[in-house]
Amino acid sequence: MADQLKVLILNGSPRINGNTALAVREMEKVFAESGVAAETIQIGNKDIRGCIACGSCAQKGKCAFDDIVNELAPKFEAADGLVIASPVYYASANATLIACLDRLFYSTSFDKTMKVGASVVCARRGGCSATFDELNKYFTISNMPVASSQYWNSIHGRMKGEAEMDEEGRQTMRVLARNMVFLMKSIALGKEKFGLPETEEWTPTHFIR
Repeated sequence: MADQLKVLILNGSPRINGNTALAVREMEKVFAESGVAAETIQIGNKDIRGCIACGSCAQKGKCAFDDIVNELAPKFEAADGLVIASPVYYASANATLIACLDRLFYSTSFDKTMKVGASVVCARRGGCSATFDELNKYFTISNMPVASSQYWNSIHGRMKGEAEMDEEGRQTMRVLARNMVFLMKSIALGKEKFGLPETEEWTPTHFIR
C-alpha cells in the first residue's frame, strides 16, 4: 500500500464557509492527521443542470453537458473514497448537488467497486435522516462500501457557524473520518492480497417489455 490514499469531498452547500463546510473541516483534520490526501470542491454554488437521459455518455465516455461534472470525473476515478456533504432543503439534499451526482455517477463508466462512500448532512432541525438515505443510494448502486459513524452522519445549525456548538455532531464527523480511513486502508490491503470481488455480467430485467 505504497500510494497515498485520496478522498474527494463534494460540498453541496451554496454557502462558502457555512455549517456544511464546518462539518467537512472536522473530517479534513482527521484525514490530514492520517496522511490521507483530501480535496474539497464546492458544488452547491455552481450552475449545474440535471441529467436529461440522452444516453450520449455511453458513446462519448463523458456527459454531453461539458461543465464541472466532467471535471470531477477523473478526480472521482482516482479517489479511494468519496464524501458527499449537503445542507437539508425541504427534507432533501440541495437540488444542485443531486443534479451533479445524477450525472457524475451515470456518465462515468469506470469501476467504482470498493471506493468508500460517506454522506454528511446538515440541517436546522429535521430532514437529516431522509437526506442521509437519499445520498447513500449513490454508493449502494455502485458497489461502494458505506462508512458509518457513532450516529447518523448529521450536524445541526441554522445561522452560519452555529454548527460549531453541536459538539456531538462534530464528534460524529471525526469518528466518521477515522472509520473511513480504516476502511480505505483495509480495502487497499485486501486488494493487494485478494484482488476485487468476482464480478458477473449484468443481467438487466425490465418490468415492462
